[in-house]
Amino acid sequence: MTAIELRGVRKEFPGVTAVRDLDLTVETGEVYGFLGPNGAGKSTTIDVVLDLVRPTAGTVRVLGRDPATESVAIRRDTGVLPDGFSVYGRLSGRRHVQFAADSKAVDADVDAVLERVGLANAADRAAGDYSKGMRQRLALAMALVGEPDLLILDEPSAGLDPAGVVRMREIVTAEAERGATVFFSSHVLGQVEAVCDRVGILRAGELVAEDSIEGLRETVGEEATLEVTVDAVTDAVQTAVSGVEGVSHVSAADATLTVNCAPAQKTAVIDAVEAAGARVEDFHTREASLEDLFLAYTEGETPGSGPDASATTAGSPEVSE
Repeated sequence: MTAIELRGVRKEFPGVTAVRDLDLTVETGEVYGFLGPNGAGKSTTIDVVLDLVRPTAGTVRVLGRDPATESVAIRRDTGVLPDGFSVYGRLSGRRHVQFAADSKAVDADVDAVLERVGLANAADRAAGDYSKGMRQRLALAMALVGEPDLLILDEPSAGLDPAGVVRMREIVTAEAERGATVFFSSHVLGQVEAVCDRVGILRAGELVAEDSIEGLRETVGEEATLEVTVDAVTDAVQTAVSGVEGVSHVSAADATLTVNCAPAQKTAVIDAVEAAGARVEDFHTREASLEDLFLAYTEGETPGSGPDASATTAGSPEVSE
């Protein structure tokens, strides 16, 4: 059974198409990163999955059910951390988590949940006195109640300090190991790269890429970034490397050359360095980060071998998410 399945989903608002004929499958037990620039339609898609808005066209299945007719059952088995979560200022953190348990009609060890997100010492404080990061932890605690089959986390790192980000990442990993599916939308690309099995990139309401991080690297065909440490960087060395076919850029800092080149030309770069009279002491390749890949898919034309090579951003209206 798939955890989330959208087929031909389209959502139109007056004068704007927010989501365009979207096909999306999230497998049970995977951590799926859902990415896109502001206005791409990510939040609209999440709202459709949660039945907060109805699609104009297409079908939606969540945990094998139709949100339009079985939303209560879906929400019982789903934990949601919404973007822009607001607390009830006079209620304690403990009362918030207990409210989440009561809403799902489940027994929950409230203290254990609060301990897990790092709020045990603030459990009985009014949530109105919480910092932004503490409120985010509280929202995550409420989402975790009842060991849901599906977690939908919309910008879960917002407001968290570095320790909170690490804790959140550990929780996501633990939930996946438990067997839960995690649908993870975030602008903090390093966090997505650290925890996600697959990512989907939305642009102008269309899914323009969907694969593992490594699969996206192969599809984009990013240049290799080769860092070569030598005994001495001379003008002759830089000139020789710049003359290698497939090299687009060369820079030097101290005794290290940074070379952008076609992946197949890395050996030729090393040969050119040595032919110019330098001794290579060390070298390594730096892979394209998720940020590099994100920009490749969301700025300019989508790579021709991608899932939707015809998608462009030109003239596409930007919508509020």
